[in-house]
Amino acid sequence: MRGCWGANAVPDRTVVRAAGGVVWRPSGDGVEGDGVEVCLVHRPRYDDWSLPKGKLDPGEPALLAAVREVAEEADVRAVPQVRLPSARYVSDGRPKVVDYWSLRAVGAGGFQPDTEVDLLRWLPVDEAVRLVSYPHDATVLRSFAALPRVTVTLALLRHASAGRRATWSGPDTARPLDDVGRAQALDLARLVPLIQPVRLLSASARRCVQTLDPAAERLDLPIEVDGVFDEPVPGQLRTECVLAAASRLVELAVAGEPVAVCSQGRVIPGVLALLAGSADAGDVPGADVGDVIGPDAGAATLPVPHGFATPKGGGWLLAFAADRLVAADPW
Repeated sequence: MRGCWGANAVPDRTVVRAAGGVVWRPSGDGVEGDGVEVCLVHRPRYDDWSLPKGKLDPGEPALLAAVREVAEEADVRAVPQVRLPSARYVSDGRPKVVDYWSLRAVGAGGFQPDTEVDLLRWLPVDEAVRLVSYPHDATVLRSFAALPRVTVTLALLRHASAGRRATWSGPDTARPLDDVGRAQALDLARLVPLIQPVRLLSASARRCVQTLDPAAERLDLPIEVDGVFDEPVPGQLRTECVLAAASRLVELAVAGEPVAVCSQGRVIPGVLALLAGSADAGDVPGADVGDVIGPDAGAATLPVPHGFATPKGGGWLLAFAADRLVAADPW
């Protein structure tokens, strides 16, 4: 039985977590201005048409599950782009949450019907909205339709845990990852390949390079050190660092190739705030009064919106339409 998950409708049971996506490809000749087609699957068990999705494996991040389930159900390799509204409902007497992303199809192995999914259709979005069996799928499709066409997805990461600066006797740039940080780097190595990056860029600090090491090994890519993503050194304006890093990300986005970048905690929030729409590095919208990068008296400072704070070992999925940031979603 399926129904809306409302305040009075949720049984006192463990929530089932699942993930999936709106998988799309250009229609027509694929030239600019043509429309898109999205993928729907038919499940004989329920005799329904729905977006491809499935339950998370134990310990599996939702984004990883979304890409995996699309590959398993529709035999489509896809790159995640923008997080879409989650669906909440009751299935078989248990509350269920399904997280969705828009995913660009980049390859297919040839769909083969099985007992779980026996039919697959590629349709214009408006036709897909009419065909899906559940209102929540229609809502997700409409949200996808309202997005601009994403041209590239970048990953922006903060370095993993490297212990406390006060307990490290050497140069701060040489501070290595600790045991927690090495585990976080391994977790990131599961996610970074999802965007199928062609380059890995790192700030020059040792902990930033080490954060990308497991992903580099998995992808067989070199790590390119780019000091533009470094935190400011003494005497350097923080606004200057943030502007330079933001400009570099836009340059990478315009090039149209997916890239993963590892930077630092005093750079990332300001960069995201600027890319999200601020025209003035000294007046980033959404910041509280007095919430600034760094304590230096008399230095030029940049407000830091709480919404862009990034934990060590965390990161963001950045979706661009040409030089414009469409969405920044934490992963």
